Amino acid sequence: MSSINNLLSSAARQLATNSESAQLDAEILLCLAINKPRSFLRAWPDNELTLSQEGLFNQYLDERLLGKPIAYITGYKEFWSRDFKVTPEVLIPRPDTELIIELCLDLIPQNANTNILDLGTGSGIIGITLAAERPNAQVVASDFSASALHIAQLNALSHHTSNIAFYQSDWLTNIPNQQFDLIVSNPPYIAKDDVHLTQGDLRFEPSSALSANENGLSDIKTIINHARDYLAPNGHLLIEHGYNQQEAVQSIFRDFNYYNINTHVDLSGQPRVTCGQWQTA
Repeated sequence: MSSINNLLSSAARQLATNSESAQLDAEILLCLAINKPRSFLRAWPDNELTLSQEGLFNQYLDERLLGKPIAYITGYKEFWSRDFKVTPEVLIPRPDTELIIELCLDLIPQNANTNILDLGTGSGIIGITLAAERPNAQVVASDFSASALHIAQLNALSHHTSNIAFYQSDWLTNIPNQQFDLIVSNPPYIAKDDVHLTQGDLRFEPSSALSANENGLSDIKTIINHARDYLAPNGHLLIEHGYNQQEAVQSIFRDFNYYNINTHVDLSGQPRVTCGQWQTA
């Protein structure tokens, strides 16, 4: 049997070739194998694992060495200080998407009875977070994937958000006929031939949630077009997009006669979310 310290040292060396966070990865996988917090690793570095614990750790380590994302191994990912269940059927939450939460919360008064629509909800991180942060709001969340919706519903239960309803829908085709004060989406926006789809974590994530036709803009165009039928007067539409799509997305908003169009940058200073308002005729 091996000690915690020896296993961590060996694992970090192995992971260094394919991970920028080798030590952290090793610690997370070891905590998962022994069902202990990271503080336990520091408090008891000479503690020896059982044979079953070591075998489980080596299994997780092998998966990570093959490139499988940590979130898919552990089965969860933190977003907006909450843990969300994730599986290979949904995208892994990313810190950049927290920008869209910040922007939405700025638009929603604390106690307002706001109607919100989250399109392409995936694991539910956007819709559930907004439902939790604005309990007086009524949130509708949709996804084309039944598997993704199942994960989102489990996350809604775990975060006790009863003010959110889920619909299986190809964008807006099966959404209840009502008006929303705010529509938000993190749709597929990577071009089909983008080399990044064959690299890193993206290799393991669902391609249908990552890439789109027309250089990654086809789903964005569909949403901007049809959202007009569901937005309340002066309602807001917010869309996350690629770092190099600011001008193209703003142009689509203008083509469909939105106003007050603005793009906001993410934590890395990259254009990430474009929003516009719709004034009904």
